[in-house]
Formats: sequence, structure tokens, C-alpha cells
Amino acid sequence: MPVEHRSSSPLRVFSRRTHARSRLICFPHAGGAAGGYRQWSLDAPWDVEVYGVQYPGRGDRFGEPAATDMESLLDDIVPALTRAGAGDGPASTVLFGHSMGAAVAYEAARRLAVTGSPPAALVVSGQPAPSRTRGGDLHRAADGEFLAELRRLGGTASEVMGNSTLLDALLPAIRSDYRLIETYRPLPGGTLGIPLTVLYADDDPEVTADEAVAWGGVTTGSCAVEVFTGGHFYLETRRATVLPRVFGAVRAALPETAAAWPSTP
Repeated sequence: MPVEHRSSSPLRVFSRRTHARSRLICFPHAGGAAGGYRQWSLDAPWDVEVYGVQYPGRGDRFGEPAATDMESLLDDIVPALTRAGAGDGPASTVLFGHSMGAAVAYEAARRLAVTGSPPAALVVSGQPAPSRTRGGDLHRAADGEFLAELRRLGGTASEVMGNSTLLDALLPAIRSDYRLIETYRPLPGGTLGIPLTVLYADDDPEVTADEAVAWGGVTTGSCAVEVFTGGHFYLETRRATVLPRVFGAVRAALPETAAAWPSTP
């Protein structure tokens, strides 16, 4: 499968898996970038190729306008997902998203399903179910209040928070992400029919147990819920535990016809 290298494309791959049976496409949190999944790509098993989604307005797409609503962000991302799933390549595609990325991955899966090409599975993390979305108006707050929230959650890199010039440059895109998720409501459409895995931390103030379990209502497929500790960004503090669970969900979604080991010529 050709790798998307153009800056206008949202897909980034950091470590090729020549014999990959699955691709895992990862959607960042508000203010996050594709590079946040670089280490996941390096840690992935031989048969899982990890992609990060680069939202417009950050990373090597810094010069592009950031999306401020879900539909425009999907318009940017889904065509590339469709191209990635076409032709030869891994047997299955699984979408993963954390926090805001969970909602984006879910809506992307729904849009792909409409075209007849749903992902093989969906893994969501650290985000209330769409029916339980909290909303908010922090994106309207003064810089001081907004930055205090970023520090509280801890998901923005320390080198960014400690560099006022860099922070000033990135703040508009981060605000756009907050506006997107705080004004998000589930888009019209049907229920998914794919396996769903829900991950969350029991000490995360951004999602309760009830809000996590409510994700089961978005699919007629199986739904597994797993609880961790480590706050909103437990993905980093508990990575050694989280990654095997994510990669296990990816492998479980493989079709029965997928080869168990790369064939030799």
C-alpha cells in the first residue's frame, strides 16, 4: 500500500511493517499531532502497521486552517482513509482514537460504513460516549484560563508549554480542537456493526464509568470495556499495559482468511 507523504494528506506512517496483516490508524486528542503515535509505531508487532492522523493546522500541516467542526474534519480525513483501504495491503483496518480523537474515529467509522467499507473494528479511549457528550465553552475562555486547563490535563508537551513563542503559534489550532469537541453532537446516521473496545482510566475526570460503558450503544457488534489508572493521559503512563490490549483488539479483528505468517516466495 502506498504511504501518504503529501503534506495535504492526513496519514503518517513512521515504521513500515513489510508483512503487515493489519493497519491501525490513530486519531490524536485535542491539541495532539500524528507524531504522538510514533513510539506506538516502533513498538507495534511485526503484523501491525501504525498510522497517525495529522489534523490540519499542526505538525507538517501547520500552514493549513484548523478544522472547527466535526464534518469539515471528516471531509479532510475520510478520503485518505478510503484510499488507504483500496487495493493491495493489510487485510484489515482498525481505527483508534483518544479523547477528542475517539469521537473523530467513531464518526469516521460511520462515514466509511455508509460507503460500504467500514473498518474491521474501533477502539476508543478517554472519551464519553457520543450520546453522553458533555459539551463546554472552554474554547471561548481567556488565554490564562485556557492554558490552566491544558496544564491540568497534562497532554501538551512540556517543551511546548515552556516555550511562549511556540505556544502562541499553536494555541489557535488547540482552541479549534476544543471548539470542535465542545460543540460536537453525534452526526445523523446509523449504528455501527463492528467490534468495539472501550478503554478509560478510573481516575480520569473527563470520563466516568457510565459514560464509558454507554459506548456500547453505538454498535450492534461486541463491546469490551477495560479500565486502567493513570489519569486522562494514562496511555503514556500505562503504555506497557495499554498497547498489548490495543494490538490484541487489532489482531482479533483479522478475517479468518488472513495468513498467520508471511509466506515465502
